[in-house]
Amino acid sequence: MTKKALLLIDIQDGLDQLEFYGGQRNNPDAEINCCRLLQRFRDQNRPIFHVKNNSTNTDSPLHPSNPGNEIKAIVAPIQGEPVIEKQTNSAFIDTELKELIDQQEIKDLVIIGLTTEHCVASTTRMASDLGYQVQVVSDATAAFNKIGIQGERWEAETIHLTSLAALKGEFAEIVDTQTILRES
Repeated sequence: MTKKALLLIDIQDGLDQLEFYGGQRNNPDAEINCCRLLQRFRDQNRPIFHVKNNSTNTDSPLHPSNPGNEIKAIVAPIQGEPVIEKQTNSAFIDTELKELIDQQEIKDLVIIGLTTEHCVASTTRMASDLGYQVQVVSDATAAFNKIGIQGERWEAETIHLTSLAALKGEFAEIVDTQTILRES
């Protein structure tokens, strides 16, 4: 069995403030699937890394001064699970994540969390560029509505699917929760 780690990206209370992020989100069961995967990795004593976004924007629900900065209770870290704090989209920029992964000789990463189009995608691309084998779990991620370059509205599900399509193949294998649970 290869040494595989779980990366939980920005699963924080503040991302429930839908109006701040586009008004609507897809995949309401993402956190439930994240919890299922987290429990499986815990049960198998596999490496787990929680990533927390400490936004530098004081208006952001994810700014450290706001209660939304907290990791959601459903996936809260337990003793011994590192929490990587970041201020950029990628969990690898100005953090100790790569060093922690490499110290454990981990080559395979399972990435879950929020949001598909931002921090999940940025972290996935960089992980791939750094040489890791990456799986992104499609039903354990979610996206928000966006306004396009000409003012058009893009639905969260479309953003989610196109973001995953952009990652598929070149940067990651796109799988669902059941696939990871069966593999483990």
